[in-house]
Amino acid sequence: MLTKLFVKASVAAQSYKKNEAGVTAIEYGLIAAAIAGVVAVAFGSGDTGIVGALKAAFDKIATQLRPTS
Repeated sequence: MLTKLFVKASVAAQSYKKNEAGVTAIEYGLIAAAIAGVVAVAFGSGDTGIVGALKAAFDKIATQLRPTS
């Protein structure tokens, strides 16, 4: 009986080691976190990143389009 229990535990442990479904989910989670970090840096906050560059460009265009009095 003890031998059967050992064999079943051994087979279950080997099966658990071969199961990589959870590893794939963790990898996708890490990739998503990295992409979120890159997006956060690219858009930045305030006058930095893409948002700041777009604001500066639109301000320049708005200044040039204002009628002169």
